[in-house]
Amino acid sequence: MCAVADVPRGEVRPFTVADTPVAVVNTDEGVFAILDMCSHAEVPLSEGEVEDCTLECYMHGSRFDLRTGEPLELPAVAPVPVFPVRITDAQVLVDLDNPLTTATQES
Repeated sequence: MCAVADVPRGEVRPFTVADTPVAVVNTDEGVFAILDMCSHAEVPLSEGEVEDCTLECYMHGSRFDLRTGEPLELPAVAPVPVFPVRITDAQVLVDLDNPLTTATQES
């Protein structure tokens, strides 16, 4: 998918994998991949800020846990899918077929 060096520590980068928008985030706890779409406003999470193991949506301030996809702050109430990541030969590999979490759409 991408090289680890493409995503500096404390940063997020957007990628498209098999037509799926994915935000790859490099934190002190590891590299994470999350669907690059806020469950509340459907805007790219990759434009938000990384803090510890969370990613904040720039539009309304919802913060998502990168390990679980769960929203930690309103207005988002639905989780965002998080995908397994494997680092092989300094490459970030994302498994879109087996998300760790499955989002439910807000009504």
